[in-house]
Amino acid sequence: MVRYPLPGLKGLRVVVTASTRGLGRGIVERLLDSGAVVVVNSARRVSIEKVVAELRGRYGADRVYGLVADIRRPEEAAKLVHDAAEILGGLDGAVFVPPPPPPGRFMEVGEELWREWSLALTLSPVWFARAAVEHIEPRGDGAGGIVFVTSIAVREPIPDIVLSNTLRISIHGLVRSLAHELGPKGLRVNAVLPGYFLTDRVYQIALKRSQEEGRSVEEVLTEMGRQVPLGRIGNPEELGNVVVFLLSPLASYIHGASIPVDGGRLRSVF
Repeated sequence: MVRYPLPGLKGLRVVVTASTRGLGRGIVERLLDSGAVVVVNSARRVSIEKVVAELRGRYGADRVYGLVADIRRPEEAAKLVHDAAEILGGLDGAVFVPPPPPPGRFMEVGEELWREWSLALTLSPVWFARAAVEHIEPRGDGAGGIVFVTSIAVREPIPDIVLSNTLRISIHGLVRSLAHELGPKGLRVNAVLPGYFLTDRVYQIALKRSQEEGRSVEEVLTEMGRQVPLGRIGNPEELGNVVVFLLSPLASYIHGASIPVDGGRLRSVF
């Protein structure tokens, strides 16, 4: 995959949650390719230390920082933003990548999981956004803003992930509300809806189906790729390209949008 830098992001100060692997990692690497300065986040210190060391070796010690925070807890999601702003001397952008809830059908998911992931997928994004609004000052060139990563499941429910199908929808109500409130201040807010990407989450779904159907994980992943009109599962950096575009001045008139990035898999018209 060719990695082109996008213009207008040099020195852009951005915090990205859940970003030591998967979709978050893909977003971080594309931001760094384009010249941004990034705070990486994980709930596990060992993951932060490993990823920050690796990325500093490639991009420089003054371009990458790491903070430990469990964003499933609203207060830690907010503190992450405040601490990132302190480290970077302010913020221009903030990207909320939620940790994926466990797969399961409705009758398989107990009350404890519903409570835990209601906090993670409804309240944590709210407190993250409140903190981001406190620190992000519009730059005047259209760059920066807030981006939420959700799922195409908010438009077309996916089998076996009832928590995700149900709870992520609230973020899109938040995006539209913030669009009207923050637009007059010049602060842009958008969301991206990923489809199937090569992440631990997709592997978990494939593993569950393989066990139920007596097939190999590889067979299930291949079948999932065939469900996509482009004929394959995506690379996390391909989602990163869209997020970086939304934070760039090239997207200065995109505001309040929810953009599918799914290789054409989503069947809904809107």
